[in-house]
Amino acid sequence: MYEFLPMTDEAAEEIAYQWNYEGEYSFYNMTADQEDLEEFLHPDRSGYYTVEKDGKMIGYFCFQKKESGTVDIGLGMKPALTGNGLGLEFALEGMRFAIANYEPLKLSLSVASFNQRAIKVYEKAGFLPIETFMQDTNGSTYEFLKMEYEIKENEDVPNAGKF
Repeated sequence: MYEFLPMTDEAAEEIAYQWNYEGEYSFYNMTADQEDLEEFLHPDRSGYYTVEKDGKMIGYFCFQKKESGTVDIGLGMKPALTGNGLGLEFALEGMRFAIANYEPLKLSLSVASFNQRAIKVYEKAGFLPIETFMQDTNGSTYEFLKMEYEIKENEDVPNAGKF
């Protein structure tokens, strides 16, 4: 059972300073980009949630509802848990939470194009690639893939993973 809790200052600091991804995934370390770090640590984190399973923090989500009815999702899983086949279940739980709490028309997210591991998870969850774009971050410019999931009428739980 997953529990979504409003992100506290302590949780934000733990994620920012203690969650260190290795290899190419170090791109996602919060300290890799000062602007991202400052935004993450800002005291107004409405829409930011930590995710606990069995009383332990395993990840986080941030949700931002747009005027278009789309909810943009940001997420991260504890580094020690990545690459272990847990991503799809984690992503689906975040999608369910967003649908239940924000009543969106669509969900969207952006992922670094090199992160094929995450892209495969999002595709299994039902997200479709929309476009690529370049973004300045971490001291350089990187290609990102924007992906969207369209909510079906009266849907509260994505049908993802049922192919």
